[in-house]
Amino acid sequence: MKAALYIVSTPIGNLQDITLRAIEILKNAEIIACEDTRKTGLLLQNLKIPRKGKLISYYEENEAKRIPQIINELKNGKNVALVSNAGTPTISDPGFKLIRECITQDIKVIPIPGPSALLSALVVSGLPTDKFLFLGYLPKKYFKRKKLFEKIKKLPFSCTLIFFESPKRIIKLLNEIELFFGDINMVLARELTKVFEEFLRGKPSELLKILKKNLPKGEFTVLLNISPN
Repeated sequence: MKAALYIVSTPIGNLQDITLRAIEILKNAEIIACEDTRKTGLLLQNLKIPRKGKLISYYEENEAKRIPQIINELKNGKNVALVSNAGTPTISDPGFKLIRECITQDIKVIPIPGPSALLSALVVSGLPTDKFLFLGYLPKKYFKRKKLFEKIKKLPFSCTLIFFESPKRIIKLLNEIELFFGDINMVLARELTKVFEEFLRGKPSELLKILKKNLPKGEFTVLLNISPN
């Protein structure tokens, strides 16, 4: 392995989704920067990946402190793997600031592709995939979500919207989607690649009836297709 920052995707549920290339990088990386060292350590243990490098924490609260440390290690010839708790790093997780600094300082950044919740949900949603807009986590405050939805409604093209939502807020969100976008076709994906993987398809009014009877646990990936008025 060359001295570089490797952006390594890890399974979002099913451990068999780890790639051969990801295994090789994690096995040989001298430093693995991870969102949660305990979770990453357990992942490596479950996958039976021996490692020669050390695990260091890298999350939003310590990002500013970690970036110069990691840059220094890279400049000293050490290779670094960046992982999140699950899926592809930097997608609604910290990491882009480190990558930006590496690019600024002419340090090579190498992607190691793999699982992604938003793409896994999109490709089986049955909604158009030619154009999509990923919004990550929506603002928690209603007036900010309202402002965002109003801007989205003015988009001059059709696309599939994708965002993440917690089970605590999913009912409120469905009510708001129905209010702003009407009874639009939607997909709710949950527990992707896991034993209890589930896809709920329908209009907001139909999905509300289902979820009010039995609200499952686990984060939702929400998809809906919008068109210009």
